[in-house]
Amino acid sequence: MLAFLRLWIDPVARDGPENMAVDEWLAETADVPVLRSYRWKPGWGSFGYFVKAGDLPDHGLKWVRRWTGGGIVDHREDWTYTVFVPRGHSLAEARGAESYRVIHSAVVAGLLEAGKEALLAGPAAAAAGGECFIQAVEHDVLDATGRKIAGAGQRRSVRGLLHQGSVAVESSLERALASALAEKVEENPYFPDPGTLAAKVAGRYGMENWANRR
Repeated sequence: MLAFLRLWIDPVARDGPENMAVDEWLAETADVPVLRSYRWKPGWGSFGYFVKAGDLPDHGLKWVRRWTGGGIVDHREDWTYTVFVPRGHSLAEARGAESYRVIHSAVVAGLLEAGKEALLAGPAAAAAGGECFIQAVEHDVLDATGRKIAGAGQRRSVRGLLHQGSVAVESSLERALASALAEKVEENPYFPDPGTLAAKVAGRYGMENWANRR
């Protein structure tokens, strides 16, 4: 468990490229662990860094490639969150499977607090990068029937751990998740510079060669 976490409930519904730009900005600037809860403008989905653009399903969505791994996610009916943990914290230094387990254990705790049955998935074959909620991998979150209801992608940089998660629920769980992740939670907004976000969109997330790089 983290000693401290800053919770940011982002009030702005953003398109795919801007949401990804905000998360990259957090990974470049945050000096404390942060949980960002956020929304999407209608009609967006995202896919992991290693997914081939040609494998995207025909769901009538606009797609953005994430900076993290993971599969293909339709964001029309999920709740999304991002956790960034700077280097020096044990969660950022943990191996990928362990950090995935710790954060998803907190997601399970948040779901249980909300009255929803949930548990962690056991060992399974590695997913091939397809639609995220079709196949569970170890430490994904399942409902009581064994259906996958939460997954995530991670990326480590010289500054720390970036975890981008999706939960198949209609209502957000940010406060319950924050309380399960940290001993002390401080709820404060962030105000990313619009020009910085626009530059990240223009230079990466909004570019065709980024979306079609694989």
